[in-house]
Amino acid sequence: MGEFADKFACEKLYRQRAYLGSLLPSYIKSGNLGKYYEKLADFNFLMAKIQHPDFGVQALIDDFDLVDDSEALSHPEYNPEKVEALNLIQAALWKSADILTLDKTQLAEQLLGRLLHFNIPAIQGMAEVAKQWKAAPWLRPLTSCLTPPRRGLLRTLKGHTGFVNAVAVTADGKRAISGSEDETLKVWSLTTGKEQFTLKGHSSSVKAFAVTADGKRAISGSMDNTLKVWDLTTGKEEFTLKGHTSYVNAVAVTADGKRVISGSMDNTLKVWDLTTGKEQFTLNGHTGFVKAVAVTADGKRAISGSIDKTLKVWDLTTGKDQFTLNGHSSYVNAIAVTADGKRVISGSRDNTLKVWDLTTGKEQFTLNGHTSSVNSVAVTADGKRAVSGSDDNTLKVWDLTTGKEQFTLKSHSISVKAVAVTADGKRAISSSYDDPLQVWDLTTGKELFTLNSHSSYVNAVAVTGDGKRAISGSDDTTLKVWDLTTGKEQFTLNGHTSSVKAVAVTADGKRAISSSRSYHNTLPVWALTTGAVTADGKWAISNSDDNTLKVWDLTTGKEQFTLNGHTGFVKAVAVTADGKRAISGSIDKTLKVWDLTTGKEQFTLNGHTSSVKAVAVTADGKRAISGSDDNTLKVWDLTTGKEQFTLKSHSLSVKAVAVTADGKRAISGSWDNTLKVWDLTTHIPHPQLAHTRIEEVKVNHPR
Repeated sequence: MGEFADKFACEKLYRQRAYLGSLLPSYIKSGNLGKYYEKLADFNFLMAKIQHPDFGVQALIDDFDLVDDSEALSHPEYNPEKVEALNLIQAALWKSADILTLDKTQLAEQLLGRLLHFNIPAIQGMAEVAKQWKAAPWLRPLTSCLTPPRRGLLRTLKGHTGFVNAVAVTADGKRAISGSEDETLKVWSLTTGKEQFTLKGHSSSVKAFAVTADGKRAISGSMDNTLKVWDLTTGKEEFTLKGHTSYVNAVAVTADGKRVISGSMDNTLKVWDLTTGKEQFTLNGHTGFVKAVAVTADGKRAISGSIDKTLKVWDLTTGKDQFTLNGHSSYVNAIAVTADGKRVISGSRDNTLKVWDLTTGKEQFTLNGHTSSVNSVAVTADGKRAVSGSDDNTLKVWDLTTGKEQFTLKSHSISVKAVAVTADGKRAISSSYDDPLQVWDLTTGKELFTLNSHSSYVNAVAVTGDGKRAISGSDDTTLKVWDLTTGKEQFTLNGHTSSVKAVAVTADGKRAISSSRSYHNTLPVWALTTGAVTADGKWAISNSDDNTLKVWDLTTGKEQFTLNGHTGFVKAVAVTADGKRAISGSIDKTLKVWDLTTGKEQFTLNGHTSSVKAVAVTADGKRAISGSDDNTLKVWDLTTGKEQFTLKSHSLSVKAVAVTADGKRAISGSWDNTLKVWDLTTHIPHPQLAHTRIEEVKVNHPR
């Protein structure tokens, strides 16, 4: 229990925290910067802070900003290594904030899961203390199994029940507003990650909206053909703007907050007076739907983008078209204007962005890099960078001085549909059809490293036992071997003529086995997504859509025998530690236990009422645990072939199963977005990971 078993010791830590916060400036001036470093790398202090009812996770995160590193550079106790450690701890807390808000007891597993592989003394010292924490049951990671810090993503905002189509940020950077297919808008605190309130009133999807510069009002556009003006102080609707004859796709507001410009599928834009709620005039000229609109900071001009492939620059004093910007070869989906009103950046379905000079109407340069339609774009307040979101599931940060890409932000699993940037240029908020909003750190935009080289989707990845190399398989028909120390590609394995769907690695880390639909019956040594390799690395067992499994000799590369018996696709396979038996799961709702010495079926495990998608075996080889589309797991006795019990709690298909080395617990992953930890002794779900999300441990399954 340490200090946490003693109430008075805990209270002392609380008081120390307050003392630290109030006297920090004097600490620094008097030469106690080292004390600051020490406190924020102290696991017991971190735990005390988040558990204190007056503080919590966000207050702890804010502690790391009490010292400006640039001001501390000249301090005699300035320590770059310790600063690096604090930056990593803070970034890990950002990533874990939504989880820790729900369950503070997960601090140890979150920090260990994200920081264990950083070989920094302050990090490792904190980790050693965290490992000893015993105030509540928890699942201790043995490796860095969660997304590490510096992967860009800060936090995820959840609450909408439909796709998020639009997002905006208040000028002070404190709140984000999102619009969704669920017909609502939500106002979020970017400080706490909490939803402040929901704006209800539209009768169809919210497609676009804008926020006034003072952050007091939001204007939303909907598929119900109307705009609504909302009071962001009260969350109440002020009035509705009616006039468009089709969906409102785009909304922008002038800097003085007096006028709003809307773009519609009726091919027009309308300029509205926000004081009276009346239409001032209609801007006609586009020959296709208006997809995007932006306004210059002085409120004198609006720029619109259309499916007619053009942008138009409008004089908002006269309502006249000043000039047309031609150059895109497909729809213009997104527009942003620099704060000085001199340039506009457009994103298009032609996969590019273009930077235009608004004085001359000329194109300055094209930003190439996205591999699919660009759906959104935002510009930092200083006009130096643009952030774009694309159907290629990524965001890209661009240097507008050079026209070069700075870095790519990856986390979304589906198209990025909207992006906004805080006024200080330090954070971006993006939305995607994968539902959550995501908050990114634009200061570094750094990952530990990105393994970039495949030219198409990566379908599978395996890591060698020593953790030094990863092997990835892709739709680009190749496998790549990566050095996990440097993040560099070592070499490419060519030979497949179709998508590589799966990869496995032998226990000695010397061989990889890949699978591709192109090989069918004449495969190199391979295993499918749920294929397996025996512990001694001598055999591989692959499962296939032809209802069979094949056993391969990895010494000769020859097929030993085929395991026939299933009447449907084989979706999962596991091998006992002694390499003598394999257990397979199929869409025929059964599992089969095979003797790998003879190639014969020992018995069939019946009980699931839908496809079996996952299977794992205990280390002693006595039990198998299966996961199914019937939303359950079943525990089987491999001695008798009988079902021992069923584990019920998931609300959707169980897609992944793992077992702890001692065989006492099973961990299941489901399409209900949760992991569950089960006690295989009493088969009661473990409570501590009830809110842990699949994506946090990178168990992502496409539906």
